Amino acid sequence: MISIALLVVLYSLQRYATSKIGFIVGPCLLIWFCCLGGIGICNLSRYGSGAFKAFNPLYIFYYFGRNPFQAWLSLAGCLLCATGSEAIFSNLCHFPVRFVQFMFVLLVLPCLVLAYLGQAAFLIANEKTPEHIFFASIPGNAFWPVFLLANLAALIASRTMTIAIFQCLKQSISLGCFPRLKIVHTSRKFMAKIYIPVVNWFLLASCLGFILLFRSTSDVGNAYAIAELGVMIMATVYVTLIMLLIWETNIIKVISFLITFLSLELIFFSSALSSVGDGGWALLVFASGLVMIMFIWNYGTKLKYDSELKQKLSKDLMRKLGPNLGTMRAPGLGLVYSEIVTGVPAIFGHFLTALPAIHSIIVFVCVRNVPVPAVPQSERFLFQRVCTRGYHMFRCIARYGYKDKKQEHHNTFERLLIEGLEKFIQREAVELSLQSEDDVDSDEEPSTPGQIITAPNGSLYSLDAPLLVDFTPSVDTIPETPSCSTPQDPSLDYTQNLELELAFIKQAKESGAVYLIDNPIVKARKDSWFFKKLIINYFFAFLRNNCRRAIVSMSIPHSNLLQVRLTSYV
Repeated sequence: MISIALLVVLYSLQRYATSKIGFIVGPCLLIWFCCLGGIGICNLSRYGSGAFKAFNPLYIFYYFGRNPFQAWLSLAGCLLCATGSEAIFSNLCHFPVRFVQFMFVLLVLPCLVLAYLGQAAFLIANEKTPEHIFFASIPGNAFWPVFLLANLAALIASRTMTIAIFQCLKQSISLGCFPRLKIVHTSRKFMAKIYIPVVNWFLLASCLGFILLFRSTSDVGNAYAIAELGVMIMATVYVTLIMLLIWETNIIKVISFLITFLSLELIFFSSALSSVGDGGWALLVFASGLVMIMFIWNYGTKLKYDSELKQKLSKDLMRKLGPNLGTMRAPGLGLVYSEIVTGVPAIFGHFLTALPAIHSIIVFVCVRNVPVPAVPQSERFLFQRVCTRGYHMFRCIARYGYKDKKQEHHNTFERLLIEGLEKFIQREAVELSLQSEDDVDSDEEPSTPGQIITAPNGSLYSLDAPLLVDFTPSVDTIPETPSCSTPQDPSLDYTQNLELELAFIKQAKESGAVYLIDNPIVKARKDSWFFKKLIINYFFAFLRNNCRRAIVSMSIPHSNLLQVRLTSYV
């Protein structure tokens, strides 16, 4: 019950511990490691230095010679002496790699070695082995302070492991291997200080379940040994791949590294598997569940994205439709949300066929998270023109840092997006004006014939977009200049085209914006095999309906929102 109470307090304060009281972690662990080394030195001075014979490798052969089977079974327990100390490497996001390596070699490793040498000296002098050797070897006057410090160090280690789990899940979400969850960043200085509420409470429930199920530290240790050795084996495999593909190390060195480390780890892992029935089974079930969730999400997401890429509208179809897109173009700004960053999404074709009219300016918005604290508003949006100028269609990638407020008001979002669009058009006009006539002719597609209108300044414009036929810029929008006696070529008069397009955007802005959002239902084809239908139609659908959407969450009025649910067969 004491353990349960401590775990409830720990996970309840996890959100604040990541930044508010995290400054006590370093001093507490420093005192803890120094305490371990001090107790070891004290025991060595009291019971003799005979424990230093453990550095002789012959004793391991003597140990296996006396009872090989029992010695093999004890390998997993021996490994637990060093596990947990590698948690210091979870601070790689906070400190330089060299600093962590120095602290591990100069502080962590010597203190651990001294602690276990002291316990060995205590066991040599006391043949009647108590159940808890560490606490029995503590000098009497220091027992209660060390006991309290040990519990505090255990809580800190649990906190460190929880943060490491948050980091692993965050990277998995970024790679599309885990359902999207709410991630709270608790620090502007360190990207690694994050908090995932759902995972935090899930870990609490799992820990309480393990304690109530086992009620013994030995069974928990058996499960932990399997987890630790599994991590070591996977790390060895990944480092081998890095040596081959990235570092391009000599193949002889790679094979030597793989055989040396993997053989040792497999020997220890075989010993740990012998305790599957004594608690290790629970961890295997837990890990299998996580692997299934990751596999189902990655598999379903990949099929959905591939289906969207195959169904996106081709450029040839857009050319055939013409600048009016085969329908009427009404004044206004249409924001079409999509997860693909290239091409025209298929949902836009549904809008063209289902709606009586489409907006005069269309912007395909794709939201992406970048690993920086905040993205300046001037760099928030990246624009690209879709099709030719007459279509008035653009692609926008909205970038958000992990500390940016994504719950923006829709008016603020629209204002920033239109400002970025105007800057993009101005920059594009400057770049085109600097290009040669041959470059311009080769880059732009031939314009369709349209009406010619005369602007208030006397210049002539070719309106290849039918939606601009009824649009006449006001005098206060485009300043008057003396009329030109000679008509200018519209393809080269970038300044005049810029003024007209900016005025057109201003009119669309005044007409208002509508958010066109696609929320498809993903299903397997009828001719798919049974397991695919089970995974996509039930498991993946459940995960997708209960995870966060990738689009930005804003307070959009219902009158400005158009959400469509289409069935997409994969």
